[in-house]
Formats: sequence, C-alpha cells, structure tokens
Amino acid sequence: LFLESFRFIPKLFFQYKVAFATLILVLIATFTFAQNSLPGELLFPLKKIAEKSRAIFVSQEEQPKVQLELANKRLEELAKIAEKNEVKKLAPAIEEFQASIGEAAEKLAKIKEPEKRREVGIKLVPEIKKLEEKKEKVESLGVIVEETEGIEEVMCQLVEREIKNLSTTIEKQTELLDANEIQRYFEVLSEANKYLEEGKCSLALEKILLLSYPQE
Repeated sequence: LFLESFRFIPKLFFQYKVAFATLILVLIATFTFAQNSLPGELLFPLKKIAEKSRAIFVSQEEQPKVQLELANKRLEELAKIAEKNEVKKLAPAIEEFQASIGEAAEKLAKIKEPEKRREVGIKLVPEIKKLEEKKEKVESLGVIVEETEGIEEVMCQLVEREIKNLSTTIEKQTELLDANEIQRYFEVLSEANKYLEEGKCSLALEKILLLSYPQE
C-alpha cells in the first residue's frame, strides 16, 4: 500500500503543474485586459497596480513627469467616458485625474535642490500643455474638471524665482546687450509676470524658456 501511494505522486505533480500554468495564463490575460479598462470598471485597480509597479523603477527627478503622463492618460479615459455618456464612471474618472495631478505636485515639491527642480519643471511644460488641451476637450463634452492647482502652485514658485533671475540678468548684462535684445527681455518679463498674476504659471515658464532659443 505504501508503494502504491507513490504511483500517484507524478500524476499529482503534473496536475499541480498544469493548474499553476493555467493560473499564470489567466493572470496574464487579466492584466492584459485591464490595460484597456476605465475608472469605475472592475479591472481598473489592476491597471493602476501595473502603472505603479513601473513607476517604482523611475528616478526621483523623472517621477513628476511620469505622474503627469498618467494624468494625461486619465483625461483621455475621462474623454472616452464622457463621449459614451457613462455617467456613473464620471466621478471616479475625475477623482483619478485629480489624484494623479496631486501626486505629480507632491513629487515635484519633494525635489528640494533649486537647480534640479528647475530642470524637472522645464521638462513638465509640454505635459502641462497637453493637460490643458485635453482638459478643454473634456470640458467641451460637458464635463467640468477642476483646475490643476496642485501642480500650478509648485510651478508658480518656480516661475517667481525664474523671473527674479531674469531681472538680475537684465541688470547685469544691460551694457552687453543691444537695444533689440533688451526689448525682447523686457517683453518676455512682462508677459511672464502677466501669466503669473493669472495663475498660468506653466505658460509663464514657457515664455521665459523662449529666451534660451534663437528667434526665427
């Protein structure tokens, strides 16, 4: 009887192996389907887990950009939901978008070194522009999305410092610059201050960055 029991071991091992392989395939298929899920749907939490696992391997300086990329994805999802008029999914989608924005602002605020924060802030400008464009599309579909206050607040701090630096540059280089260059500096400074007062700090930073490139 003892020896007879050993005959079933290979069979049991094979069955467990098949069951384990099947489970792995099911999990892979589930995560694959989850990539197309929307906020408010059953598989969406799995999609978020996959996104967060990828973000783990990103450096601190790249994390704000990654979070803004996710915020852009959330707006795309929100647009799909609005187009389909899936009312029940609107609130979860808006919450997910706002959470991504808040996390991006938090990641940017954690970068304490001024020069590094400046470099990171510059990289965020294109993503913020995309956010504004997509937000306009969503709102054209009748869905009101709150302003991106979290990230704009941090960007405003960055812009204030850049405006001070620009003012100092103008004072120090007045004798080295010709009249056209000085006028250009003052025009950019004026526009940047205007956007700063309006709270459109990503646009203000974009104006300042134009000084880094030759005019066409």
